[in-house]
Amino acid sequence: MRIQQGSSWIFLSKSTMLRLEMLVYTFSALCIAAKAELKARNCSETREACVARGFSFTHVPLQEIPGEHLRVCPQGNTCCSQEMEDAFGQRSKQEFGDLVDEMSHTLRSMFVSRHQKFDEFFLELLENTERSLNEMFKRTYGKPYMQNAEVFENLFAELKRYYTGGNVNLEEMLNDFWSRLLERMFTLLNSQYVITEDYLECVSKYTDQLKPFGDVPRKLKAQVTRAFIAARTFVQGLSVGREVAQRVSKVSSTPACMRALTKMSYCPFCQGMPAVKPCKNYCLNVIKGCLANQADLDPEWNHYIDAMLLVALRLEGPFNIESVMDPIDVKISDAIMNMQDNSAQVSYKAFQGCGQPKPAGMTRSARGVPDVFNARFRPYNPDERPTTAAGTSLDRLVVDIKEKLKQSKRFWSSLPEEMCVDTRLAAGNATDDQCWNGHTKGRYFPEVVLDGLTNQLNNPEVNVDITRPDTLIRQQIMALRVMTNKLKNAYNGNDIYFQDSSDEGSGSGSGSGCTEACPTEADVAPPEAPAVEADRRGPVESSSSSLLPPMGLLTTLALSALVLQIHWR
Repeated sequence: MRIQQGSSWIFLSKSTMLRLEMLVYTFSALCIAAKAELKARNCSETREACVARGFSFTHVPLQEIPGEHLRVCPQGNTCCSQEMEDAFGQRSKQEFGDLVDEMSHTLRSMFVSRHQKFDEFFLELLENTERSLNEMFKRTYGKPYMQNAEVFENLFAELKRYYTGGNVNLEEMLNDFWSRLLERMFTLLNSQYVITEDYLECVSKYTDQLKPFGDVPRKLKAQVTRAFIAARTFVQGLSVGREVAQRVSKVSSTPACMRALTKMSYCPFCQGMPAVKPCKNYCLNVIKGCLANQADLDPEWNHYIDAMLLVALRLEGPFNIESVMDPIDVKISDAIMNMQDNSAQVSYKAFQGCGQPKPAGMTRSARGVPDVFNARFRPYNPDERPTTAAGTSLDRLVVDIKEKLKQSKRFWSSLPEEMCVDTRLAAGNATDDQCWNGHTKGRYFPEVVLDGLTNQLNNPEVNVDITRPDTLIRQQIMALRVMTNKLKNAYNGNDIYFQDSSDEGSGSGSGSGCTEACPTEADVAPPEAPAVEADRRGPVESSSSSLLPPMGLLTTLALSALVLQIHWR
């Protein structure tokens, strides 16, 4: 090849030509690389992204600067100042807390609204039942009821006090109601006699033998105790779930968690690629490390949800408080009618046990034995069932809450997954090599760790101290454990607040736990009651140790002596 230079020609060899071509190509490549490097060092995208996020930094580099000052993000060339990294850390903490709060909002709202609905329903059911009984008893019994209305008022006041958390033993309270009603009825039915307080006290001792109200008190006691235990415990369970969800959703990030969140969410800004989102598995490791203690709540939370579902089954089945309270006035009226129909026999047995009371004189005795309760109630028509402010029946409320409770199972352990599919936090469905892996844009290789505190020992993104569990979370775990125990007892008809500690083999509490009419002591006692003397000493205490026959006492002493001899040998 020849090249003209002025009026002369220069001849180039083939090898020289090849070297010139290589030099041109090399120069072109260097120019392209220089342009690319110049573009990479431009921090305009970072500046724009910071403005869009609401940051107001005093200085954002126009081009990359050395990053020796950075403590979280990679320390190579960077678009971040120290001020920017610090602000990114605070923003990461805030956004993480807000996202957890948002993700748990539906759960918390469910517990708040359902607790309110159930509470309103039960309270208004009580009020409607009391009002219905009062109106029907006034129409049916008139003045005798009006003069003794406080007996029924006290019954509903105590039921309400129990439901709202008062220290009320349901069995004792119901026994007291029937005793008070017996005293008032006995006095009215024997108005020709002078019935004193002492005499009434004696009569009350014979209640089990007299059975003045038939089988109604026994059946109603079983139904009311089981229904109220289930209702109160279920509403308490909703309250505990609400409080736990509210407290646990207020996360407090550790310094290690803050660093990991900053590196995950904002270090891409420092690398000049703010639009690149974290890889999903990278996000999962970070969030699992930050929510390790919350995940430990999950097993106890699931036990609690299962126990709530069990009690919900009772509420719509044998322990349905609505089906117990709606006809309670009819059942009490049946008991009153039973005593009226058998008043002569009841009075005769009472006179045998407590003696003949003194006549009241001609003015009062001339009335004889009036039919003071001379009418019966008609049963409720289903269409006349009271309507509560909750606007729905208990069955519909229970169906709704059961579905919501089932959806809330495994909530805390599934929270990282829910958060990391949110495109505000992670790359979502982006390809593996188009996401931020903590160092650059590319594939994330580490495995995703398991849930819970102890499994964070090998978390590659968050340095978690597994020897220091979160105190608040442990308190909520204990609260759930206690509530789960109460719910399981309520499912069996037991109220652990009033279990008889002296009866180690029973643990029956205020409720019996049986699903049908529950047997009482009267059902297993001998059919024939022991004869009683016609005095006012009350029922014979045949089981009293002070009335052992002499032979029995001698036998006991002899056996005791024999045991002592064997012991000292």
